[in-house]
Amino acid sequence: MKKAIIYTIIILIVVGLAVFVGFLYMGKIGTTVINEQEPNTITTNEIQEVVEKQVQIFKGTDRPIAIMIDNHKSAMPHAGLSKAYMVYEVIVEGGETRLMALFKGVDIDKIGPVRSARHYFIDFALENDAIYTHYGWSPQAESDIKTMKINNINGISEKTSDFWRVKEKAAPHNVLTSTKKIYEIAKNKKYRTTSDVNSILNYMVDEVNLDELYTVSSEEQSNIKTANEIKIKYSQSNNVKWTYDEESKNYIRYSKNIKETEWFEKTDVRAKNIIIEFIKNQSIDEKDRQTMNTTGTKNGYYITNGKAIPIICSKSSRSSKTVYKDTQGNEIKVNDGNTFVQICKEDANVEII
Repeated sequence: MKKAIIYTIIILIVVGLAVFVGFLYMGKIGTTVINEQEPNTITTNEIQEVVEKQVQIFKGTDRPIAIMIDNHKSAMPHAGLSKAYMVYEVIVEGGETRLMALFKGVDIDKIGPVRSARHYFIDFALENDAIYTHYGWSPQAESDIKTMKINNINGISEKTSDFWRVKEKAAPHNVLTSTKKIYEIAKNKKYRTTSDVNSILNYMVDEVNLDELYTVSSEEQSNIKTANEIKIKYSQSNNVKWTYDEESKNYIRYSKNIKETEWFEKTDVRAKNIIIEFIKNQSIDEKDRQTMNTTGTKNGYYITNGKAIPIICSKSSRSSKTVYKDTQGNEIKVNDGNTFVQICKEDANVEII
């Protein structure tokens, strides 16, 4: 009799546990079904898709850094150009050009060679809300930086551990710095190191193909040019060439007849977008230092994915953003990727083939 009672109790316990587990299982299944039916439920794949749809080249809250880069032949190859979201190339004295590379949301331990400031580069730093970084300055740049109270960092006045010379190249073409050092100096100078200013360019997360974008307008369609090679002659000794790589859908850079590579990584210097802007320049002193009026309306080209269109470039003041529009007056749509802005003389010899 006692054994029967014990067996009965054991059976009841087992059945009870089975029923309890069953209810839990049914509850989980029910919850899953309900969640799947809820319209606001976001799957992992959907989250990933949202992340992928965000612009990648210009993001985060870091304030941009604008660094002057030496473009003399003795300064090549450069360090960090490929990691800049924008690079401006502009004429300076002696037929040379200088580069200004803009960085945001990246940590780069070697950038350079860093070189001295020129006053008209300030205008491009201002329109990007950037901390203007250089190693020395022209008299005009020094005057404007002080008068306009520009947030700037002059490497000559900083510690050699922040702006250091390397033995691989001869002075003055051998000064390097890093994004970390620049932000540390900026914080010590009480400069703002965050920014909520929107990008100067109208980036698109979906691929921009110019021949598809303007199929509705016969006038714009007729303006579209093939752009497999771009040649820009800044002077007798200084030329730039870009060649289109159809597989990667970006452009490979050549300067002074040399294919440009990153100094330390040895990778090609490439660009997803190229903007050409024609600006009148003139010599202002016995050293052939240049000046130019960056404001007003200028002509130019926007080039991406093997095609080019003519554009109008407008800038209302030295600190305002340049607005790039097509010939119909619409702000251009730009591919998510790095951009080289080639500021050329009005009479520059430019070929787009």
